[in-house]
Amino acid sequence: MLKKLFLISLLLGSGAAYAQIAPSVEGGNSSLWVGGEFGSFNSDYLTRSRIIGPGVNVDYNFNRYFGALGEARWLHWNGTDSQTQSDYLAGGKGSYPYHRFTFTAKFLFGGVWVKFPVKATGGATGSYFAYAIGGNVDYRVARRWSVRGGYEYQILPSAPGLHNGPSNGMTPSGFTAGVNYRILGVR
Repeated sequence: MLKKLFLISLLLGSGAAYAQIAPSVEGGNSSLWVGGEFGSFNSDYLTRSRIIGPGVNVDYNFNRYFGALGEARWLHWNGTDSQTQSDYLAGGKGSYPYHRFTFTAKFLFGGVWVKFPVKATGGATGSYFAYAIGGNVDYRVARRWSVRGGYEYQILPSAPGLHNGPSNGMTPSGFTAGVNYRILGVR
């Protein structure tokens, strides 16, 4: 009887030990990345040059394929006639990892603060609801570091028209390049 009890406990104990696989010990597939970037955008409002400036981003990946993204960008340099633009956007993203590359499509929404060219509007300013679509390509250079290039197309539906004309909105678009660092997670 004692031998049967020992054999049953050995079999049941080994089954429970086998159930402990490596991913449950390491944690989930979520990760948190933070980064800095530099952007160059066409503001879509009487511009002869692109406005440029720094930005920051935060990525939280729920798993390898889906996550949330927040961006802040301050495009205050090289604007035509003192024009500036500041973006504060957040939303969701879908990713496709392939070797060291990660391809990402994103949909963001939030606020954009614009200072219009002085000659065209007298230096008017405004804050507008915006939504944006875009994509990023990340290349992992080390375990915790990656470089990123991206494109974003913003839509500001309530932005004013030119010279008291009808409001057709604005569609700024531009490119970004930057570096990201993984704070938490394994991927």
